Amino acid sequence: MSTTEHRSTGTIYEQVQASPEFADLRSRLRRFVFPVSAAFLAWYMAYVLLASYAPGFMSIKVAGNINVGLIIGLLQFVSTFAITTAYGLYASKHLDPAADRIRRQIEDAT
Repeated sequence: MSTTEHRSTGTIYEQVQASPEFADLRSRLRRFVFPVSAAFLAWYMAYVLLASYAPGFMSIKVAGNINVGLIIGLLQFVSTFAITTAYGLYASKHLDPAADRIRRQIEDAT
């Protein structure tokens, strides 16, 4: 069965899912999400491991009652907001236009 014949079968959603445009969109999403998720998980695990196994390091005073552990903990929030912002920008530029084209294909076919 040729690719054209295969695409003409199934629902419009199955046809779109089998399309190269959808595969490209999924690939673009994964190229961002997987590495960033892995990096954030490693960053978070480093914090947990340092808190568990290096309390001396984490309790080093930086200024007044502010210590290394507090700074790293607050940086977890900063990195979460940075990732969210980066994803929003990435999605606006690389994902949303492709998703809009796919959505229009579905709307035109129904």
